[in-house]
Amino acid sequence: MTENSAQKGYYGPWGGAFIPEVLHQTFAELNLAYEKARADESFWQEYVRLMGNYSCRPTPLTYAENLSNHFGGARIFIKREDLNHTGAHKANNVMGQGLLVKRMGKKRVIAETGAGQHGVATATMAARFGFACTIYMGEEDVARQRPNVFWMEQLGAKVVPVTDGSKTLKDAINEAFRDWVARMDDTHYVLGTVCGPHPFPEMVAWFQSIIGQEARSQILEQHGAMPAAVYACVGGGSNAMGIFQGFTNESGVDLVGVEAGGKGIHTDQHASRMTGSRAAAGVAQGYKTMFLQDEDGQMLDTHSIAAGLDYVGISPILARLGDSGRVRFEAATDDEVIAALQLTMRSEGIIPALESAHAFVQAFKDAPKMNRHDAIIINMSGRGDKDIFTIAHAFDDPSWKRFIIGRGDEYRNSMLASQKAKD
Repeated sequence: MTENSAQKGYYGPWGGAFIPEVLHQTFAELNLAYEKARADESFWQEYVRLMGNYSCRPTPLTYAENLSNHFGGARIFIKREDLNHTGAHKANNVMGQGLLVKRMGKKRVIAETGAGQHGVATATMAARFGFACTIYMGEEDVARQRPNVFWMEQLGAKVVPVTDGSKTLKDAINEAFRDWVARMDDTHYVLGTVCGPHPFPEMVAWFQSIIGQEARSQILEQHGAMPAAVYACVGGGSNAMGIFQGFTNESGVDLVGVEAGGKGIHTDQHASRMTGSRAAAGVAQGYKTMFLQDEDGQMLDTHSIAAGLDYVGISPILARLGDSGRVRFEAATDDEVIAALQLTMRSEGIIPALESAHAFVQAFKDAPKMNRHDAIIINMSGRGDKDIFTIAHAFDDPSWKRFIIGRGDEYRNSMLASQKAKD
């Protein structure tokens, strides 16, 4: 393995491109295509037009009046990435990378996914542009995100369950890199977050910056001033980087990244890299950042009720912003997430994804400490449709249990009848 000797792609001590020699030419080609696109104003204009007429941008900034009254502090605004096409912020990045793939003349795309939203977005992009598509997903995540697996397959993608390691997101990333090494000539890896070797962190952050650009204009129009704070959940960190970029240079705006506290950061069942005690600097999956690892440098298993936050590392850009104090990191436990989700649904008729609900937890803690002249923004990175099985289980809903059992019996009887007919 060799490290990119250039300083481009580093954020303080974090980042870089630790890649095998066999991938050097592929990364050189990707860097060139990205740099040309970034320097071409017409490319960004094409991207904005595409997101406008295909993906419903700009997404609204919704004033949550009932939640604001409930907490009695800051005015709460919600950036509605759940209304973006495919139900999350992931479409922003994949459609941008799709335009790059067209420029590079490649015909096949691959991706990793945890919660499934990036997988659905990539499969959607592949269908839109006519690419072959393979999605790698940890076996555990396949089981808990079955609706998204169904839609990926119906969109024409091949979904490959990954059975290595913890069978979650980090293992899916490893498998996607193995595929890319084997098929560099015709394949592009649509990495889904602001992690991995350069240029991925910078490139994904660029495409996601459309969130922050919109939110900045919207809050000024609706509130007349900068927000006191902006909240986003943090797994790899793409939705957080997307909205934070609209406010990074505003020193009076508190930027808050909320990690997966799981069963508690004092336990071994969480995914908190910046707030937990098990994280240390390391190099893995092509870049240097804070990873959850043991004394021997072996990556640890992670846990979160939200599949999209169940990741062992964090964006090198966010690691740097955390070091400098520009981003404040907090953690939300599984129980807190379920409570915040339920309150938001009952108060506003809005159903956040479990990932997004982490940001709501911390915002709800902070809002009562502010006054009515303050405004805060919560980046709702996705909607909770995909989480129906996990949420219903957490709510211990008896009618849902009866429904699942009934449908299971119905399906089993249908299969038996079909087999009997064949016999």
